[in-house]
Amino acid sequence: MDKVIATAAEAVADIPDGSSLAVGGFGLVGIPEILINALLDQGATDLEVVSNNCGTNGFGLGVLLAAHRIRRTISSYVGANEEFARQYLSGELEVELTPQGTLAERMRAGGAGIPAFFTPAGVGTQVAEGGLPLRYDGAGGIAVASPPKETRVFDGVTYVLERGIVTDYALVHAWKGDRHGNLVYRASARNFNPPAAAAGRITIAQVEHLVEPGELDPDQVHTPGIQVQRVVPVGKVEVGIENRTVRA
Repeated sequence: MDKVIATAAEAVADIPDGSSLAVGGFGLVGIPEILINALLDQGATDLEVVSNNCGTNGFGLGVLLAAHRIRRTISSYVGANEEFARQYLSGELEVELTPQGTLAERMRAGGAGIPAFFTPAGVGTQVAEGGLPLRYDGAGGIAVASPPKETRVFDGVTYVLERGIVTDYALVHAWKGDRHGNLVYRASARNFNPPAAAAGRITIAQVEHLVEPGELDPDQVHTPGIQVQRVVPVGKVEVGIENRTVRA
């Protein structure tokens, strides 16, 4: 039951090329930065990443992106990363844009064993009707476009079918965790971490404070240990500043 791994390098050592990863965080808050950097050092490439965003230039998932380790992303907000935009528009990166709430529910559903669900988000747009550019050809044209999705009417309202997401691995950040893998997130750093943790077949959690089994109030646990396979104590982590704004 002791799931503690001594170092981040050991925790990500077996992630192979071509793996899919669910990654927690929102902007630079609650991102598993230390695990991401360890994965950069480890060298895995051709990755498919499921995350709300893809870091910023030189930080978070942005470091994997800059090293051309990411082949495809399923994301919601991607506007804070210039290198992301360059790779996407040049045809180097495949991107599946997904409404933010839908993305969270797709990961949660995958973790709960739900293969698909209906949602009104995206109905009447290219999200449902198809045609979103998944990959550009580098010359301004669309090389791969999203296909249309199934829609159905319930009580007079049209909904679109979205697939649940299950990934090979998940990388998450938690404030506290015990040796059994039970996790507690702090304030806004909770964000996408619980659904990401649920979606991974093998979930790796970096935790700021490692505690012994029984120290966490069961009523306060956000991710149960059954969803976590590896715990890496990393100490206190400073949150990066996504957009620094100062007065003249």
